[in-house]
Amino acid sequence: MAATTIATVRKSSVIPGFGLALGVTLTYLSLIVLIPLALLFWRSASGGPEEFIRISTDPRTIAALRLSFTTSFIAALVNLVFGMILAWILVRYEFPGRRLIDAVIDLPFALPTAVAGIALTTLYAPNGWIGAWLQPFGIRIAYSQTGIIIALIFIGLPFVVRSVQPVLEDLNREVEEVAATLGANRRQTVRRVVMPALMPALLTGFALAFARAVGEYGSVIFIAGNSPYKTEIAPLLIVIKLEEFSYSGATTIAVLMLIASFLVLLAIHLIQSWSRRRYGDV
Repeated sequence: MAATTIATVRKSSVIPGFGLALGVTLTYLSLIVLIPLALLFWRSASGGPEEFIRISTDPRTIAALRLSFTTSFIAALVNLVFGMILAWILVRYEFPGRRLIDAVIDLPFALPTAVAGIALTTLYAPNGWIGAWLQPFGIRIAYSQTGIIIALIFIGLPFVVRSVQPVLEDLNREVEEVAATLGANRRQTVRRVVMPALMPALLTGFALAFARAVGEYGSVIFIAGNSPYKTEIAPLLIVIKLEEFSYSGATTIAVLMLIASFLVLLAIHLIQSWSRRRYGDV
């Protein structure tokens, strides 16, 4: 049965070299992804189950993981809303400076994360350009969880915009016009015509922004304050464990982040698959 399946794949393939391509792909995937992850799990278990449970249930570890995933989720939700609006404006409207804004969106991709963190801290610190105006009102952004969310919004926004923008460009406007001629108002057109077409792209952008935010380090440490139990993110705690030569502690936290991230992304993928089955590929 397996031989028949492989033979069918080989016959139906236009490009020759299926076996070689499959071997190179599996080798590359193993060297870059599977083997490092396997070693990560192996290293985290080297201290025994008691050590793994002790580190996993440590209040500092739990606080850091909760902060990382909570702020990442909030930032991804904000990017989901405003990224969709920004993509809509860039696709549907012509205005002066449109190309400049379109280019600036990709800036977080090219900008070193440490530079982004320093720039945000300069703006939102209590003596910064914006933070100084907010300080008299008791609003504190830098060195707080709000500052972490702002940093994660900054680095995650392009993922949503670039995921939604091509879908909007390919979306036929005649479908919206047909909906209008059939009596649908603007809200109904958006809810029943536009959003089903955008839902898979929105979920993809959300997943990418969330995954990027969970592992973010450079832009956050400058604006977070890095106070244990309050503004200490999980990637920073991993670095601290490494500096203390607690390799089992660092790998255990990394494994916890990996498992939690996998479960969240799996849930998003299942929702995306459900959306495709319900609405179809528009």
